[in-house]
Amino acid sequence: MHGLRNGAVSTIVNDWLINGEPGQRIDATDRGFTYGDGLFETIAVRDGKPRFFERHVARLLNGAGRLGIPAPDTAALAAEAGQLAAGCGYGTLKIVLTRGTGRRGYVPPEPAVPLRCLGLLPGARPGPEIYARGIAVRHCATPIGISPATAGLKTLGRLEQVIARAEWRDETIREGLMSTPDGIVVCGTMSNLFLVVDGALVVPDLSNCGIKGVMRSVVLDKADRLGFEWRFDDVPRESLAAADEIFVTNSLIGIWPISRIESREVMIGPVTRALMTALADAGVEECAQC
Repeated sequence: MHGLRNGAVSTIVNDWLINGEPGQRIDATDRGFTYGDGLFETIAVRDGKPRFFERHVARLLNGAGRLGIPAPDTAALAAEAGQLAAGCGYGTLKIVLTRGTGRRGYVPPEPAVPLRCLGLLPGARPGPEIYARGIAVRHCATPIGISPATAGLKTLGRLEQVIARAEWRDETIREGLMSTPDGIVVCGTMSNLFLVVDGALVVPDLSNCGIKGVMRSVVLDKADRLGFEWRFDDVPRESLAAADEIFVTNSLIGIWPISRIESREVMIGPVTRALMTALADAGVEECAQC
């Protein structure tokens, strides 16, 4: 048992499968370790099931195609994910795909023999106050780099986010917003950003950097069904002051409304609430707590 259906967590810290076999060790020459040459997915597990699993696999396959990494066996992924998630009431499933081992140097091995790792990490349910009252965020000093070659992908190289997240220890601040060197806000350290301006969603354009989150795509689908207009656009830092509502998303949290950006208070408005309700109806149970 990895966890209990009421959300309590067992004493097991995590379980991992490496190429389908139990274990927690990889070869020191694996390119995911030596070069960050790979991708990962972070998937919410609720009541024994990986949430939006097909969307995560689709993003993983797209990323593998863009990087030239042979695609993993989707049937094996599904079987291993189901094996790990079974019995877990509330947790996180992580999938890591690397190009596999190789000699020293950047030249990719030919043929590549990819490595896939799946791990389950039990967790605890967040308090309802986050969804009811919103969160406080700050602007990060660490910029996010421009990289069209990897834009949108959830690659293993997350050092910019690590440095940005190390900027604060104040537990009342739940997220930090990251901008390009010229002041365009792109995302949070662990989330995608949405603004609501005159009833329409403004979503940062991720053509040059950032991760195209699975929950981001789910929210845009729900926006379409609810009849909300939306557009991709650059978001200069000063434009946040003109937003009526602001929220962030990721696969584990669903939607977190933003109620304060540094010293500025932000309203949690009807568009955000409507989208939270739509997510709750689609199985993102956390958003039902609002």
